[in-house]
Amino acid sequence: MTINSVTMAPDLALSPVKHSRDPRPGFADHLKATLENTNDLQFQAKTAMEELATGRNGNIHETLLSMSKAETSFKMVMQVRNKVLNAYQEVLRMQM
Repeated sequence: MTINSVTMAPDLALSPVKHSRDPRPGFADHLKATLENTNDLQFQAKTAMEELATGRNGNIHETLLSMSKAETSFKMVMQVRNKVLNAYQEVLRMQM
């Protein structure tokens, strides 16, 4: 277990808890897969824009479609992040 140098608290994000009896992927697994997919879509959009700009690919429709997919995926990730942060802040406000 690592210690976060800012808060001197255990860094729980680096030590995921897996229940051996539950083979289903957890929230962290889904989040990681979504982030990887979003990163791939961002890379594909960047590549499509570069190919369109250099003239290697003249299909503007595919370029705009890949850019739109990347933008939508990024917006979804940001909304999930915002919801998780709001939930975390709400938990911090709870009185024990």
